[in-house]
Amino acid sequence: MIFDSWPELLRVVALGAAAYLALVTTLRISGKRTLAKMNAFDLVVTVALGSTLATILLSKDVALVEGVVAFLLLVGLQYLIAALSVGFPWIENLAKSEPRALLHNGVPDEAALRQERVTQDELLSAVRAAGFGGLDLVAAVILETDGSFSVVSREKVGSRSAIPMVKGVAT
Repeated sequence: MIFDSWPELLRVVALGAAAYLALVTTLRISGKRTLAKMNAFDLVVTVALGSTLATILLSKDVALVEGVVAFLLLVGLQYLIAALSVGFPWIENLAKSEPRALLHNGVPDEAALRQERVTQDELLSAVRAAGFGGLDLVAAVILETDGSFSVVSREKVGSRSAIPMVKGVAT
């Protein structure tokens, strides 16, 4: 159907505005970390918040208060896991992955690429996207906990203290 009724459209507008305000208020109170997307856990919370908002808007079976409680639950759980991760490394290990060096001193780590399911073409694409024309100019490519690539130039490698250790490779 293209159109049901004016009352249904007004319902979506009214619920949408209220749910939007509730979500923005919840996110402002919870802080920047809630939407940081620093790892897969954070991404799941972000997607779940969007899905919850859509459900509130489009499902007649979900009341606004139920949706707001769902927002609060998701943000509260994310906050709890993030807070516990700071004090308990085993919780951090459950919620987050470690960054992984995929290239070291211009040489791809084939085992790391295989384990992380990253192709040589994807590695090269990350290097190009960072503005490099050759692997010889790159000290490291790191697959971050959020799935993004960080490319560190040989020129700016510094002490290498921010680069994850590569098994069997001296820095």
